[in-house]
Amino acid sequence: MAKILLVEDNEMNRDMLSRRLIRRGFEVIIAVDGNMGVITAEQELPDLIVMDMSLPILDGWEATKRLKQIEATHNIPIIGCSAHAMVGDRERGIKAGCDDYDTKPIEFTRLLAKIEKLLDKYARN
Repeated sequence: MAKILLVEDNEMNRDMLSRRLIRRGFEVIIAVDGNMGVITAEQELPDLIVMDMSLPILDGWEATKRLKQIEATHNIPIIGCSAHAMVGDRERGIKAGCDDYDTKPIEFTRLLAKIEKLLDKYARN
């Protein structure tokens, strides 16, 4: 079972995504801000991270950059999720280190396809 770290400050989004991922057989761990996301990723070493980009304390852009600089976490795939859907936001997410980017409101089927694609690509032995 793949372990997914969900870094999301909005309680409704956390609840909806975590329940749907758990129903699909994923183990879900949660962090509610970017700083906690970095700490939790280092401790838990998830198989994939779903990172909200608009977070308190440390935003998702900076949290992603930090995770990609840490030896233990730099290979963990990250999907950036944000209501930022302007031209260039996806590129900004990729530049920050996201392996993929999705917009809110979340279309779960689309997000799930991105999760499965990245898990297949970065499958751990």
